[in-house]
Amino acid sequence: MANKEFICICCPRGCHLSVDENFNVSGNKCLRGKEYGAQEARHPVRTLTSFVRVANRDNLVVSVKTDKPIPKQMIFDVLKVLNSFKAYAPLEVGDVLISNILETGSNIVVTKKVI
Repeated sequence: MANKEFICICCPRGCHLSVDENFNVSGNKCLRGKEYGAQEARHPVRTLTSFVRVANRDNLVVSVKTDKPIPKQMIFDVLKVLNSFKAYAPLEVGDVLISNILETGSNIVVTKKVI
Protein backbone atom coordinates (compact mmCIF):
# COMPACT_ATOMS: atom_id res chain seq x y z
CA MET A 1 0.00 0.00 0.00
CA ALA A 2 1.35 3.41 -0.92
CA ASN A 3 1.09 6.36 1.41
CA LYS A 4 -2.34 7.94 1.49
CA GLU A 5 -2.58 11.72 1.47
CA PHE A 6 -5.31 13.72 3.23
CA ILE A 7 -6.02 17.29 4.19
CA CYS A 8 -7.04 17.42 7.83
CA ILE A 9 -10.45 18.99 8.53
CA CYS A 10 -10.23 19.00 12.34
CA CYS A 11 -9.20 22.65 12.60
CA PRO A 12 -8.67 25.66 10.31
CA ARG A 13 -4.98 24.82 9.72
CA GLY A 14 -5.77 22.22 7.06
CA CYS A 15 -2.59 20.20 7.62
CA HIS A 16 -1.42 17.99 4.75
CA LEU A 17 -1.32 14.50 6.23
CA SER A 18 0.49 11.44 4.96
CA VAL A 19 -0.46 8.00 6.29
CA ASP A 20 1.78 4.97 5.64
CA GLU A 21 0.85 1.28 5.45
CA ASN A 22 1.22 0.93 9.24
CA PHE A 23 -1.18 3.86 9.77
CA ASN A 24 1.59 6.15 11.02
CA VAL A 25 0.54 9.74 10.40
CA SER A 26 2.90 12.58 9.53
CA GLY A 27 2.26 16.23 8.71
CA ASN A 28 -0.14 16.81 11.59
CA LYS A 29 0.36 19.72 13.95
CA CYS A 30 -1.95 18.39 16.68
CA LEU A 31 -3.15 15.10 18.12
CA ARG A 32 -6.58 15.50 16.55
CA GLY A 33 -4.93 15.49 13.13
CA LYS A 34 -3.08 12.30 13.95
CA GLU A 35 -6.30 10.59 15.01
CA TYR A 36 -8.16 11.94 11.96
CA GLY A 37 -5.50 10.70 9.53
CA ALA A 38 -5.42 7.20 11.00
CA GLN A 39 -9.24 6.99 11.06
CA GLU A 40 -9.54 8.31 7.51
CA ALA A 41 -7.05 5.74 6.22
CA ARG A 42 -8.62 2.81 8.10
CA HIS A 43 -12.35 3.46 7.93
CA PRO A 44 -13.58 6.87 6.76
CA VAL A 45 -16.89 8.02 8.24
CA ARG A 46 -19.07 11.09 7.77
CA THR A 47 -22.05 12.75 9.40
CA LEU A 48 -24.64 13.09 6.65
CA THR A 49 -26.97 16.07 6.36
CA SER A 50 -29.87 16.03 3.93
CA PHE A 51 -33.63 16.57 3.78
CA VAL A 52 -36.81 14.52 3.42
CA ARG A 53 -40.22 15.38 2.08
CA VAL A 54 -43.04 16.24 4.46
CA ALA A 55 -46.02 14.33 3.06
CA ASN A 56 -48.81 16.26 4.74
CA ARG A 57 -47.49 19.71 3.77
CA ASP A 58 -47.46 21.02 0.19
CA ASN A 59 -43.98 21.39 -1.30
CA LEU A 60 -42.23 21.20 2.05
CA VAL A 61 -39.05 19.42 3.08
CA VAL A 62 -37.40 19.16 6.48
CA SER A 63 -33.68 19.04 7.18
CA VAL A 64 -32.29 15.86 8.73
CA LYS A 65 -28.93 14.39 9.71
CA THR A 66 -27.38 11.22 11.01
CA ASP A 67 -26.93 11.26 14.78
CA LYS A 68 -23.64 9.33 14.42
CA PRO A 69 -21.16 9.20 11.55
CA ILE A 70 -21.79 6.51 8.95
CA PRO A 71 -19.26 4.73 6.70
CA LYS A 72 -18.36 7.03 3.83
CA GLN A 73 -19.04 4.32 1.23
CA MET A 74 -22.68 4.10 2.40
CA ILE A 75 -23.58 7.77 1.87
CA PHE A 76 -25.28 7.26 -1.50
CA ASP A 77 -27.21 4.21 -0.26
CA VAL A 78 -28.54 6.23 2.68
CA LEU A 79 -29.44 9.12 0.36
CA LYS A 80 -31.50 6.72 -1.79
CA VAL A 81 -33.50 5.72 1.29
CA LEU A 82 -34.01 9.37 2.28
CA ASN A 83 -35.12 10.28 -1.24
CA SER A 84 -38.06 7.87 -1.02
CA PHE A 85 -38.91 8.55 2.64
CA LYS A 86 -41.83 10.79 3.64
CA ALA A 87 -42.14 12.39 7.07
CA TYR A 88 -45.39 13.62 8.61
CA ALA A 89 -45.77 16.91 10.46
CA PRO A 90 -45.71 17.99 13.21
CA LEU A 91 -41.98 17.37 13.72
CA GLU A 92 -39.68 18.46 16.52
CA VAL A 93 -35.91 18.89 16.50
CA GLY A 94 -34.39 15.56 17.50
CA ASP A 95 -37.30 13.38 16.38
CA VAL A 96 -35.98 10.07 15.05
CA LEU A 97 -37.42 9.43 11.60
CA ILE A 98 -35.47 6.27 10.76
CA SER A 99 -33.79 4.12 13.41
CA ASN A 100 -30.52 2.33 12.60
CA ILE A 101 -30.62 3.27 8.92
CA LEU A 102 -29.26 0.44 6.77
CA GLU A 103 -27.91 -1.18 9.94
CA THR A 104 -25.25 1.52 10.36
CA GLY A 105 -26.05 2.11 14.03
CA SER A 106 -27.04 5.67 13.17
CA ASN A 107 -30.49 7.24 13.29
CA ILE A 108 -31.91 9.88 10.96
CA VAL A 109 -33.04 12.82 13.12
CA VAL A 110 -34.93 16.02 12.38
CA THR A 111 -32.93 19.27 12.65
CA LYS A 112 -35.74 21.79 12.19
CA LYS A 113 -39.20 22.10 13.73
CA VAL A 114 -42.18 21.71 11.40
CA ILE A 115 -45.62 22.68 12.66
